[in-house]
Amino acid sequence: MTGDERVVLLSEEGRGIGAALKSEVHHAETPLHLAFSCHVVHEDGRRVLVTRRALSKKTWPGTWTNAFCGHPQPFEAIPDAVVRRARHELGIGLSGVRLVLPDFRYRAVDASGVVENEICPVYVATVVGEPVCNPDEAMEARWVEPAALAESARLSPWAFSPWLVGQLEEMSGLRDALPFPEMQR
Repeated sequence: MTGDERVVLLSEEGRGIGAALKSEVHHAETPLHLAFSCHVVHEDGRRVLVTRRALSKKTWPGTWTNAFCGHPQPFEAIPDAVVRRARHELGIGLSGVRLVLPDFRYRAVDASGVVENEICPVYVATVVGEPVCNPDEAMEARWVEPAALAESARLSPWAFSPWLVGQLEEMSGLRDALPFPEMQR
């Protein structure tokens, strides 16, 4: 990705109201903007991919999170952005990309004072290929059992990104939407 990557700015109602450089948006008063998260399921259907954010990341460096996140570019369809970021961050393809939490929204403040403030639709997809971390994005990737991930995030939320913790809580109530029903409480 280049330094001129843009994000879509949103009104409180979730309507697009403009765009701004990603490098200039994330600070102590981050405006509401559009993002997405993707949870990647192993082809065996029994494990989900988690990654550890690179230490060079501006927010939550070194924190465990879902497979990957990103921002769609202005006028880019979110599913296209999901596929683009999967290749960029992990060198993988995806199949069966599905929207599971269309209205996920969160605001969180990193220890550095930088705010994340996003409407962040959540997708689930199956991996095509073996992940190879882009060191600018992730320093580590592991396949874990969904139930163990959910329990770890519940017991030690400080070890995970706040968006992952919130997404796992919301996804635990989805009975038929997830390919890993053992994650449901």
